[in-house]
Amino acid sequence: MADGTRSGQGGAATEDGNGSAQGSAEAGAGAMAQSRSTDQTGGTALARSGVLIPPVDVIEDANGITLLADMPGVSRDKLDLRLETNSLTINGAVSLDVPPEMESRYAEVKHQHDQRSFALSRELDGEQASAELTNGVLKIRIPKTAHAQPRRVQIKVA
Repeated sequence: MADGTRSGQGGAATEDGNGSAQGSAEAGAGAMAQSRSTDQTGGTALARSGVLIPPVDVIEDANGITLLADMPGVSRDKLDLRLETNSLTINGAVSLDVPPEMESRYAEVKHQHDQRSFALSRELDGEQASAELTNGVLKIRIPKTAHAQPRRVQIKVA
């Protein structure tokens, strides 16, 4: 998966520089840009709050959008997806527990919190959304509403 965010044909999901969603379906890939800081380990983090921003690929096709988010170490029970009328928020937590017989002398990460938010186009049908977590990759599929999907028109011969 690529580092950063890419948008499909019309940018059905957009976000601002804080990892929060802003804009509409008309926003192009330029609206997907965000400011990130890079830590010493090469990870990306939100500069102000300390919450990590997982890299997400946004792929749009004629029938909807698919979001692929890197969420390594996040288990299904520590993952929270909130899909509202025009927004999607992804929250995940990783807790690296030290076994009782061991003592942590130095730890850069004990508790990690990932968060990412997107504004969604009104053309998307959140009621039909689906999500699956496989090998640390969260795949969210949100189809377009029936009236927004392309349809074939029959031509009658007179």
